[in-house]
Amino acid sequence: MMVECDYFSAACPSRQLFDQVTDKWSMMVLSVIRAKPLRFNTIRRQVEGVTQKALTQTLRRLERNGLVVRRVLPTSPVAVEYAITDLGLSLQGPLGALHEWTITNLDKVSEAQRAYEA
Repeated sequence: MMVECDYFSAACPSRQLFDQVTDKWSMMVLSVIRAKPLRFNTIRRQVEGVTQKALTQTLRRLERNGLVVRRVLPTSPVAVEYAITDLGLSLQGPLGALHEWTITNLDKVSEAQRAYEA
């Protein structure tokens, strides 16, 4: 079912999804688990600067949106791993393009910031 709305309206669900998908932690987590499922602490070590609380919230939001699946492993003690879904993988192209744009234009943006602050 396609949701019909004015995409610039604050009430449009696409705005909330866009905010969640482009959140810096979401983008990094999806990139980290792209290659293989990982456990929480492994993700936390690879995503420098994320707090336990922020990572927990991010993973729950990604799972709720169908971008990540959480699997309980039958180990002792019980462990959990997170894997990217096909829907999450479908974001890799757009997110990769956005990441490439930031790398390509970082110097220009830094120059614009210096000019603005001068």
